[in-house]
Amino acid sequence: MVTLYDDERLDYLMTNERLKIIQSPTIFSYSLDAVLLAHFTYLPIKKGHILDLCSGNGVIPLLISDRTAGKITGLEIQERLYEMANRNIKLNELTDRVFMLHGDLRERQADLQQSYYDVVTCNPPYFPTPKETEHNHNKHLTIARHEVMCTLEDCIKSCKLYVRPGGKVSLVHRPERLMDILTLCRAFRLEPKRMRFVYPKAGKEANTILIEAVRDGKAGLKIETPLYIYQADGSAYTEQARRIIYGI
Repeated sequence: MVTLYDDERLDYLMTNERLKIIQSPTIFSYSLDAVLLAHFTYLPIKKGHILDLCSGNGVIPLLISDRTAGKITGLEIQERLYEMANRNIKLNELTDRVFMLHGDLRERQADLQQSYYDVVTCNPPYFPTPKETEHNHNKHLTIARHEVMCTLEDCIKSCKLYVRPGGKVSLVHRPERLMDILTLCRAFRLEPKRMRFVYPKAGKEANTILIEAVRDGKAGLKIETPLYIYQADGSAYTEQARRIIYGI
C-alpha cells in the first residue's frame, strides 16, 4: 500500500496495465512524449545499465522496465518528483533493479559512474524562456517544461558524460530545436544515427522528434518512417499509434 498526497491519483500505465503510476495534475503527469521515447529507445534485453535523465515521476524507467532485465537508474532534480518516483518503484515492486537519484544533471553525480551506461534517455524541458513572465505559474510545471534549471546543452553534455563509448542516447524534443540538437550532439561526440518525426495526423506539421545518437559513432543518419498519432479525421488513434500507446 502506498500513500497518496494532496491531489495525487493512481493510474494504470496504458502500455502495461500490470504497472501503476502515481501522478498529480499540479505536480507532474506524464505525456505521450514519454511513451514515444520509451518505445523508440533501443534496450539491451538480458542485461545492461540504463540511465534516465530528467526522470520526473519515474515514468520512463517504469515504461521500459518490462522490456529489459537490466538495471535502470533515474535522475530527477525536483525533490517532490524524486519522492514520487520512489513510491512508484516500490508500488510496482521494482526496487531490485530500478533506482532513483535526487540531483542536478549540471553537476557530476558521485553515485553515477561516468562513461558507463549502455543507454541514456532524456525527455528534457522543451522551451527556452528568457522572461520570467513567460514561465508557468506552477513552479513544478515550469521546471519540467522550461529551461530554467537546465538547458538543452546541459542535457546533451550530461548524456555524453554518462554513456559509455559506443553506447546509445535517446532524446525526445520539438522539431524546431532539431538543428540545435544535431549541432550539440556532434559537439559532444554523440553521432546522430536514427531519427523519427511524429505528426498529429496526416497533413499537419510534425510536432515531436525522436533522436538516437551513439557516442563516438560513425556518421550515417537513418530517417525512419513518419509516425501519425491520429487518423486523418482526428477521430481515433492510428493502428500504429494504438500499438505504441496501449502495447497491443
